[in-house]
Amino acid sequence: MDNKNALRAGALAAGTTLMMLLMSSPALALTRDDGDDPGPGLSVIQTLGLYVALPIVLFLVIAGLVMVLDKSHKQQKQG
Repeated sequence: MDNKNALRAGALAAGTTLMMLLMSSPALALTRDDGDDPGPGLSVIQTLGLYVALPIVLFLVIAGLVMVLDKSHKQQKQG
């Protein structure tokens, strides 16, 4: 019985994906809107810097600030 349910779920997922792909045709992206003025494209280096390096750097800066400014240090025993 599990095979039948898995097959049904797979068919539903595949059908949904296919319908989404057919409805979001990339040909519609070629139609320019009024006032549309796209700038120059990004190079590979710029794209990697913007979408890979910059998020990693931001993560490291935020993690570093959290570690440096952490106020929950263990209290020293006095006595």
